[in-house]
Amino acid sequence: MEESKRQKQVGRMLEEELNAIFRKKGWNIMGKGMISISRVKVTPDLAEAKVYLSMFQIDDKDAMLATIEKNGWEVRNDLGKKIKNNVRKLPTLAFYDDDTLEYVSKIEKVLERIKKKDEDNLND
Repeated sequence: MEESKRQKQVGRMLEEELNAIFRKKGWNIMGKGMISISRVKVTPDLAEAKVYLSMFQIDDKDAMLATIEKNGWEVRNDLGKKIKNNVRKLPTLAFYDDDTLEYVSKIEKVLERIKKKDEDNLND
């Protein structure tokens, strides 16, 4: 089912505010890596939000995700203060690793291998 206009609006607002919260807390830069909110998907009733995190050069993504989830109440509290006048009820947040970049990288490698194999076959 396609997202409604309101779902998209709330998702964009949450994404902007969560990125600001992460920057304020210093969570956007972790060691040698970076974390950003890549997208937020909101349920039709606006009660739940799936927050997808893009983690670049983070060694242990599972541990980082666990740390963020552990501090999720603090993030939700800060978020509530910022958007309280824009929503009736603050959605619950669920954090997920957005592995889109890794997936794209794997596809590019496969395509390169296919291209190289095709070139080798043409040269034979």
